[in-house]
Amino acid sequence: MTAIISAAAVLTACTAEKSPAEDLISVLQSGVSEGKILFGQQDAFMYGHSWRAVEGDFPDRSDVKDVCGKNPAVLGLDLGGIELLSRENLDGNHFGLMRTAALEQHARGGVVTLSWHPRNPLTGGDSWDVSSDRVVASVLEGGEKHEVFMQWLANCADYLDTFRDEEGNLIPMIFRPWHEHTGSWFWWGQDLCTADEYKALWKLTYSYLTEKRGMDNLVWAYSPGAGVDKAGYMERYPGDDMTDMLGLDCYQYGEVPASNAAYSAQLRESLAFMEQLGKEHGKLIALTETGLEGLPYAAWWTEVLYPAIKDYPIAYVLVWRNACDIPGHFYAPWPGQESEADFRKFSETGKMVFLD
Repeated sequence: MTAIISAAAVLTACTAEKSPAEDLISVLQSGVSEGKILFGQQDAFMYGHSWRAVEGDFPDRSDVKDVCGKNPAVLGLDLGGIELLSRENLDGNHFGLMRTAALEQHARGGVVTLSWHPRNPLTGGDSWDVSSDRVVASVLEGGEKHEVFMQWLANCADYLDTFRDEEGNLIPMIFRPWHEHTGSWFWWGQDLCTADEYKALWKLTYSYLTEKRGMDNLVWAYSPGAGVDKAGYMERYPGDDMTDMLGLDCYQYGEVPASNAAYSAQLRESLAFMEQLGKEHGKLIALTETGLEGLPYAAWWTEVLYPAIKDYPIAYVLVWRNACDIPGHFYAPWPGQESEADFRKFSETGKMVFLD
């Protein structure tokens, strides 16, 4: 167990001087100053390549732990479906089990990060329904779906308000709404709304959760997709007063090993200007989503990912999920997967942080 995770144990009791969010930011900043990077995975305790947790399970198993004996230090979860008060989220995770997993992760000294893929409130489709460029406008004040969306925010807030420790305190969590907006595959994306509309959507979300509902436990992460320069990255930045972390979602695509160099170069270029922005704005930076689907390159962890991130002050790196119901859709190894041995080397570098 490294120093940052030991320090994270203080998060089980918020100090009188700081909010839960401020406490988490301080812990993450301490890890960065020590040159550490927390490793995370989406839905790590909810399911793996060939298994799925069910309600009542103790959320301690993960494919990562099966490979290297340690769990991810960061657990990613998604709120998609909570807006409709669904029993399960968009990936089939029971919302009660998700809460249990988050609380256990916090109790172990780990970190929880939340994304949100809400349905399309205008068309009734999913987050990927980009058939209309009026969706964001429709949920803003004066729009025809504003009241519907405000109820969605209320449903989300009601659920998040149940993430409390044994003393009744809200646990700190990284909240990453409206991500990958620099692309146009979500209804809040680049070509589906103006920059002012996107900023208004962020402000509406922030104002309701933080100001109206008093959720001072949320660390707000701004998370564009890769493929933009510094100006493009900041074009829709909501402002320092509503943002705590600068993130990046950057995946590797194409045949390997041919695509290795391009992915590494893109990652380094983005992290370099993010490091500058982090200093200019006084914000943490993180690789909020990344990965190579199917891991067809056995040495990807030590020859591609690690060299690309090790020289940048990122708080954490999170790879995407290991779907148990979609063949080939996985981003971390399991026992027998061809990158298993290399992942163990990656976990033993001394720089990457896992949970014992």
